[in-house]
Amino acid sequence: MKKFLICLAMILGTTLWTYAQSDDTEMINLSKQKWAWMADKNVEELASLFHEDSKFVHMSGSWKKDRELEIIESGSIWYKNTIVHDVDVKRFGNTVIVWSRITLEAHVRGNDVSNEFTATEVYQKQSDSWQLLDLTFSSVRDTHQIEH
Repeated sequence: MKKFLICLAMILGTTLWTYAQSDDTEMINLSKQKWAWMADKNVEELASLFHEDSKFVHMSGSWKKDRELEIIESGSIWYKNTIVHDVDVKRFGNTVIVWSRITLEAHVRGNDVSNEFTATEVYQKQSDSWQLLDLTFSSVRDTHQIEH
């Protein structure tokens, strides 16, 4: 009986670990897809990903979904390329936070720029899909590390 319980505990632990890892992978992939949509100025896909009440915090200010989509579509900020150096994912019920250490190469108000950020993305599962509630860019040094 003792061996059975130990085996059962190991199987359950492995299953939960595998589930958590696949969940993390799903969120990391969704985040990467979001960066690609931003680079491609794909406001149609972004509009369905961004929650109606979502907020965006940048170095120059913060605003809501409609303004972010307008900025992306107009090219006022063109997220040309996002290099992801490190990612950490944490689930809180049906809410997930993705922290990404990135180098963002962008075209901002006529200038090409490259900045180091930790991007914090807050997602919530609603029905069958994930919705982005918040995207915050925190300026960091290139030596910054995310604690896992």
